[in-house]
Amino acid sequence: MVEPDSTSDPEPHSKEELRLAMKAFRKRLKLTRLDDESRLGYGPMSGGQKSGVVAIRPPDQYPKTVWRKLAEQGKLRRETAGLYSLIDS
Repeated sequence: MVEPDSTSDPEPHSKEELRLAMKAFRKRLKLTRLDDESRLGYGPMSGGQKSGVVAIRPPDQYPKTVWRKLAEQGKLRRETAGLYSLIDS
């Protein structure tokens, strides 16, 4: 009798789950950038600098395996310390 390998990936993630995770990631990145731009020193009267935020910690509502799968598919880039960034297309 062959036992299933306990180190293998759990049930693969559906396309819908991956799509929703990407949508949540984009929204979190957008809000993080807006929050960064809203602090003092930015704005139309002070030079209008853009946010320098390029990588964020992904939303916790999805497991780490979802983010790794999206990185494997080339949709996200894995940065240091658990941060991810969008791949420019």
